[in-house]
Amino acid sequence: MDGVPARWTLREASPWPARLLAGVVALLVTAPVLAPGFVLLRDMVFVPRQDLDLDALGLGGGLPRAVPVDAVMALLTSVVPGDLVQKAVLVLTVYAAVLGAARLVPAGDDGRRSTAGAVAGLVYGWSPYLAERLLEGHWTLLLAYAALPWIARAALGVRDGAPGALPRLVLACAPAALTPTGAVLAGGVVVALAGRRALPLAGSAVVALALPWIVAGALHPSGGASDPAGVAAFAARGEGWGGPLLSLLAGAGIWNADAVPASRGSALVPVTTLLLVGLAAVGWSTREALRGPGRRLVALGTVGLLLALAATLPGTSQLLEFAVREVPGAGLLRDAQKWVAWWGLPLAVGAGLGARRLGRQVRVEGLPGLGAVVAGTALLLPVIAVPDLVWGVGGRLDPVRYPAEWGHVREALAAEAGDGDVLVLPFGAYRAFAWNDSRPQLDPAQRWLPRPVVVDDELVVGPTVVAGEDLRAREVATAVGDPDRLAGLGIGWVLVERDTPGRAVPAAVDALPQVVDGVGLDLYRVPGAVPGAAPSLGRVTAVVLAHVCALLTVVGAGLWITTLPSTVTLRRRSPRKRVPG
Repeated sequence: MDGVPARWTLREASPWPARLLAGVVALLVTAPVLAPGFVLLRDMVFVPRQDLDLDALGLGGGLPRAVPVDAVMALLTSVVPGDLVQKAVLVLTVYAAVLGAARLVPAGDDGRRSTAGAVAGLVYGWSPYLAERLLEGHWTLLLAYAALPWIARAALGVRDGAPGALPRLVLACAPAALTPTGAVLAGGVVVALAGRRALPLAGSAVVALALPWIVAGALHPSGGASDPAGVAAFAARGEGWGGPLLSLLAGAGIWNADAVPASRGSALVPVTTLLLVGLAAVGWSTREALRGPGRRLVALGTVGLLLALAATLPGTSQLLEFAVREVPGAGLLRDAQKWVAWWGLPLAVGAGLGARRLGRQVRVEGLPGLGAVVAGTALLLPVIAVPDLVWGVGGRLDPVRYPAEWGHVREALAAEAGDGDVLVLPFGAYRAFAWNDSRPQLDPAQRWLPRPVVVDDELVVGPTVVAGEDLRAREVATAVGDPDRLAGLGIGWVLVERDTPGRAVPAAVDALPQVVDGVGLDLYRVPGAVPGAAPSLGRVTAVVLAHVCALLTVVGAGLWITTLPSTVTLRRRSPRKRVPG
């Protein structure tokens, strides 16, 4: 009976236990993040104030992978300090992942989700996927991951024609659509669950939200193609003796071994994976569970598994390489493990249904005490699978403060007159600053400085070098030691970051007029710089209109929600009987 379609969207009769569970998990995972400062780890780079510039809109040299999230961050940090935005984002991401999965489980006979919801919430929110992507700094991907259960519920509401379902779907998709990958993940859930009649309208809403990066990518000078070497470099990897398939079944298997929690190397990890998958199989093994939404959710999860596994198999890996090289935008497929996010939904819901079914069975057999053991074991399994997710993945999410000289450089550039963009040296995408405990992180200059910044977008993954897409950056890289050529290429300043490993800075740069003389940062002026390369008017117009369309879609959905009649029954006070005086 758990698979009866109406039970998927039934309101929770007692919502507070799941909310409490989600709050506790969110605090256990993100507690260190709440200390003063910024967590700067790999791709997770927040700054105190981000500007709404060409890069933020997707009009810079690199492919629009952070569109429209950079524009949203620019708007948010103009009102709220960036460190507070980061803390709120991380806490709410974990909270929403747990609560969303708990709500996605079909309600039981009594209208409650109870243990089944708690198990689903923990399997989804206390997961290797969340741990590994936190350590890789992929917070925008985790925003999409947390939104998927809510998108699924909203899509089912649209399929059923529920009042206000479409605007709720738009608002649920909005966090996911902040990046291209998130928009594709959201679109997959909508396609799977919205139903054929509602799909054109629901799909159009998702496309409207994705227009900023679609338009910016289509009009990018590089044509949107990527280096196919990234397919092998970013392929899923096995953890322990289980191999890639078992890792992916657990939601793990990220390509970067340094972003894997230490506990994932335990010999017990494949065992816990098999137990979780077995519990989910029990949940999906009835005809009722696989009716309607259940069948489509499992199918979507299977597609995610196959995509994640494709880069590790002969034949399919070559097909991916061809697509990445020849098809604009297909570079989204090269980090294949991320698509296992779709698998996380049927794994979590199935585990919840499995716990409910086993608990019901032992009660029928007259063994109520064993039911508590079944429930406790199901709740502990996801925690045992990745115990060091607690306290910022074993203390690896510690905040730090930016040195004051970063603010000085920003102020100096804002006060400087003249043309040209900023070149950052050493020329490389990642940094390892001493003030950040030498942890690898993306260079913050591109988001922190008030002028356009040219950085290297080439990626080094082990022995593999994955070429970048920024054509201008490649040209600038050949002119680093020649200030006259830099000026002709539109470079007006050179920022040298001294306290991080990298290539040696040419002597010609040190001979330039110095604007800021710091301990770890030196800013130089390049005389005679011409204006930096500017996008065409047509490209700017199209990209701005795409952002406006997405914004109006979200605002329109919010206004639509506010005009809907309330579904909460108001309790009227009983009229007092008048007594004649």
